[in-house]
Formats: sequence, C-alpha cells, structure tokens
Amino acid sequence: MNKEILHIIEEQERLLSRKNEMISKSNGVFNRYKYPVLTAGHVPFNWRYDVNPNTNRYMMERIQVNAVMNSGAIKWGSKYVLVVRVEGADRKSFFAVAESPNGIDNFRFWDYPLVMPEGENPDVNVYDMRLTTHEDGWIYGVFCTERKDPDAPKGDLSSAIASAGIARTKDLKNWERLPDIKTPSQQRNVVLHPEFVNGKYAFYTRPQDGFIDTGNGGGIGWALVDDVCNAVVKDEKIIEHRQYHTIKELKNGEGPHPIKTPKGWLHLAHGVRNCAAGLRYVLYLYMTSLEDPTKLIASPAGYFMAPEGEERVGDVSNVLFSNGWIADEDGTVFIYYASSDTRMHVATSTIDKLVDYCFNTPEDGLRSATSVESIVKLIDKNKEVLKKSMLPASEISNQ
Repeated sequence: MNKEILHIIEEQERLLSRKNEMISKSNGVFNRYKYPVLTAGHVPFNWRYDVNPNTNRYMMERIQVNAVMNSGAIKWGSKYVLVVRVEGADRKSFFAVAESPNGIDNFRFWDYPLVMPEGENPDVNVYDMRLTTHEDGWIYGVFCTERKDPDAPKGDLSSAIASAGIARTKDLKNWERLPDIKTPSQQRNVVLHPEFVNGKYAFYTRPQDGFIDTGNGGGIGWALVDDVCNAVVKDEKIIEHRQYHTIKELKNGEGPHPIKTPKGWLHLAHGVRNCAAGLRYVLYLYMTSLEDPTKLIASPAGYFMAPEGEERVGDVSNVLFSNGWIADEDGTVFIYYASSDTRMHVATSTIDKLVDYCFNTPEDGLRSATSVESIVKLIDKNKEVLKKSMLPASEISNQ
C-alpha cells in the first residue's frame, strides 16, 4: 500500500478514536461536548478514494463529501446508532449508519451506505430521517423526499415538491419502502408517534404551502391514519402553533419522536425566525399530555439550544437542527444535533432535568412587559430565599 493511502488511513483513525470531552460550562439543563461526533472526515476513506494507483495515480478524492448532518438516532443493543444524512459535493444526500459504544465518541460508519429503495416516482433527494420503534414491532424511518416541481415554469430549476417518505426495517440494513404519505400540502418534517392512538397510526406533520415557505401552515400538526402502508392524511390538527415575534415566528417543526415520561410526552422541536443574517434555527422543548398527545401541557419560553461559537459557521450558517435523541435506561438523554448543516454534535441531559425545565420555566407572555414581570417575580422570590438563608446583608441584592 502506498504512503499516501497509509497517511489517509492513519489520519482518519486518529479522528475516529479521539476521546470527546464534556464542556464544563453548563446552564444546568444540558452539557455540550467539545468535538463534533460526526463530520465529513469521518466518512470512510474507501467511500471517497480509489486506492488503486493504476486508476488514481495522484490519489485524489473521487467522491467528495460536503457535510454530515441531521441524523435519526436509536439504541441498538448496546450501541448508540445514528442514521445520518450524508451530503455529497454533488448536493445529493443519502443515508448512512454510524455507531458508537458510548454515544459521545468513537462513532464509526457501517461498511456501506444505506440502500434505500425507490418508489414508483424516484426521489431526486432524500434526507433528515426520523426513526421510530413502533409498538407494531417495526422500526420506521420517515424522511423528506424531494422532487422537481413538474408545474414549474420553463427554466425554473429550483422549484421543488417535498413529501414524507416512509420505510421500515427490522435490522437497520434491509428496508421496505412504503408509499409516501399523501397529504393536502407539502411536508418536510413528519414524525411517527411510537404508539397507536385510538387504534391508528399517529403522525406529527408540518403543513406548508411551498417547499420553503409555510404560507398558511400554522405550526406542528397532528394526523391519524388507518394504514401505514397506505398513509393518507385527511385531517390535520395544529398542536404547536407559530407565534409572532418569537423563536418560531417563521416556522417550526417536530424533531425526533417524543419521549414518554411519567408526566407527559417530552418533545424536541426546531423554531425558525428571519433576521438580517438570514434564517436562524434554534431548538426548543414542549410537552403534551399522556392521555391526549394533542394537548399542550408545558411550553417554556424561548429556545432550549442555539448555535454557539464554531457551531454558527458552516454550509448554512446560524442553524441548529435535531431529528434524533436517545433516552437511556438510567434516564440519560443523548441529544444529537447538527450545526449549520455541516456536522453532528451531541449534548447530554436527563429526563428529570428536561421535564423540570419544561414545567418550571416561565411561558412566553408574548410581550416585553410580561418578560419583565417574569424576571421581577424571580428576583422577589430569590430575595425571600436569601433572607431566610441568613446570608450577610452585603451578599443580598439591593432592596
């Protein structure tokens, strides 16, 4: 084997085996980790290089990878497994599986990318798979499938139609492609609920008028379908609305499927607003009732996570996006998120912390005055606690 290939293999092995480090700075809700868990550099060298010197005398990357992002997540035996979106330099995305022994480092891709069957109308692009282990015994992957808009004006090569594709598997290797979900509007963020509801399959949707613009789409929707093998959405109920002058003003969408907790369904979602720098994507949490998953029971104000530091820079800057998390048996939650459509990260928390955050963080009063009211209430509450603790007067905030 020539020296160039040996060098490539050695450099990649150093990256793959690098130990991750928890960042000491924390807001008490979650902890970030220092290094991304997956990048373009993690993609196996033999997916990118032709190692035959007779056909690649200069040892060039024959198939370049632009980004690794937006992964579904699942605990598979003792392994932490991500079904990740890999985007090539040609703008085409595909799915690939990577696993880790501990969920925070040493992620390695399986030998081959995931081979997703095509339907009658072939996909141009597929991405952002949400994984759900359903009580019917199957593991479902629901993902965005994109095709050129057949009604676009001549010469318009950017107009697209987005739909929700569905596939299912028992081993994460062999996938059965089901017909795309049929809905009255375009869909880019569809998630399968893990349990039957009234004997039906339940989906979180995001109705929108166009490929990018939500238009009249009101937020995160809820729909029941009789047959997942022929999923037809007739009625959608908005359960998590967009709001003016909030983090979810422009649009919002469900992330991974919610986690069932003793106090309700715990949801992770993304919110989008427009600003001078373009679209800003952040992550937020909310909770719905166990008895009625469409009933909102906790809605903390503002974002849960936003891009920080190097996370803000990438292919599409100022973006955090998540469509995968894993709740471990001990209550630890691994939150897998992409930054700026470029790389994958992990943050950890616990179910208890996240539920506490949801129920005890003030809701958004939707006005500056109500935000101030929340701060004043907290200041007054803290004064009483500090007085009772008998701290020296110099350590108590000014009256």
